[in-house]
Amino acid sequence: MKVMKFGGTSVGSPERMKGVAQLITKSGEPTFVVLSAMSGTTNSLVEISDYLYKKNPEGAQEVINQLELKYMGHVDKLYSTDAMKKTTGEFIKKEFEYLRSFTKDTFTSFEEKIVVAQGEVISTNMVVNYLKEQGIKAVLLDALSFMRTDKNSEPDMPYIKENITRVMKANQGYQIYITQGFVCRNAYDEVDNLQRGGSDYTASLIGAALMSDEIQIWTDIDGMHNNDPRIVEKTDAVHQLNFEEAAELAYFGAKILHPTCVQPAKYAGVPVRIKNTMDPDAEGTVVDNVLVRGKIKAVAAKDNITAIKIKSSRMLLATGFLRKVFEIFETYNTPIDMITTSEVGVSVTIDKTSNLTKIMDELKKYGTVTVDSDMCIICVVGDLDWSNVGFETLVTDAMANIPVRMISYGGSNYNISFLIRENDKKQALQNLSAKLFNKED
Repeated sequence: MKVMKFGGTSVGSPERMKGVAQLITKSGEPTFVVLSAMSGTTNSLVEISDYLYKKNPEGAQEVINQLELKYMGHVDKLYSTDAMKKTTGEFIKKEFEYLRSFTKDTFTSFEEKIVVAQGEVISTNMVVNYLKEQGIKAVLLDALSFMRTDKNSEPDMPYIKENITRVMKANQGYQIYITQGFVCRNAYDEVDNLQRGGSDYTASLIGAALMSDEIQIWTDIDGMHNNDPRIVEKTDAVHQLNFEEAAELAYFGAKILHPTCVQPAKYAGVPVRIKNTMDPDAEGTVVDNVLVRGKIKAVAAKDNITAIKIKSSRMLLATGFLRKVFEIFETYNTPIDMITTSEVGVSVTIDKTSNLTKIMDELKKYGTVTVDSDMCIICVVGDLDWSNVGFETLVTDAMANIPVRMISYGGSNYNISFLIRENDKKQALQNLSAKLFNKED
């Protein structure tokens, strides 16, 4: 069985919902489908919640009314029979009456999570009803009946596996199984969400729990490219990535795949394939546990980086210095991206600057602190094991005319990272493409 996930853009209109229906039924084999809310819906639901937090039910009612009109228009375009138009129309009316019920009582973060989850509830019902109208044996499975997080807000994998197996056993014989992405229950049985990776995370968890043949993430681009196509011409989709390579690319700027969401698939050994809804015949990118030796795969960039240098003669041979530095960042809940050290100093980069002033005040107790803002991390990903003689030289040669603030190499077998000014990002990405991927030019 395959697991297929479609994001908000892929189900963003009645026409695209019909396209998704064709894709998921094409093989004729049993398929598990994870759907996001229609594009724009979650933003509207967040806006409704914001009005209710501000005790403005009239503002919330106005957004609810506009959204309901939009969906009722979709019903007329999606279905061809009066019976299914009536069935789905009545469902949508009940959904929006449910949303209106939140304008009458106290509104907290608990209610907000329920409100925001309704986008996925609506989209999954609409697609299942369309499939039924087309004569397809389809069933809607409530994600809240098997998707749960533990007390640390991490997916409760034993619970998920046990309960999705139970639900599937009770619903044998269907061609298409559909569920909501993003939503779950928490350890206290409250409606919650998976946060990182959202619907991609749902698909990965389901694929791992069912030990599916493949998890397909359908989006609006034909896989992960070897560079940023918005900046560099002649980029190509990378046809295969190791899970570690994909995680590095995702962390350092390739936003197609959240680095956390593929972990369940990685540990279960289930390949993840990124496909393009607009070009379904494109091969896309498969992410699996296979490592292709001796090859550089791709380049990514991460913007809005701040570099912090702590220089201290007291650091020389002083045990505990780095621990004290890292504890400061931990205290202020600020992750570090890159780190380089010398005998008298340490440089780190962060992309979360909300507590920068407080962090600097603490660091000044241990040395002289300097800060460089408006920086960018360029990450080169592939088989970059130190035994591959000359690979690092190939990469640094491409950066020969770019001022480099920091270099990180050896912390991973899969990347070399450079910290540069954001103003130099375009030139750096173009240089790397020319050197690494477009040598014939």
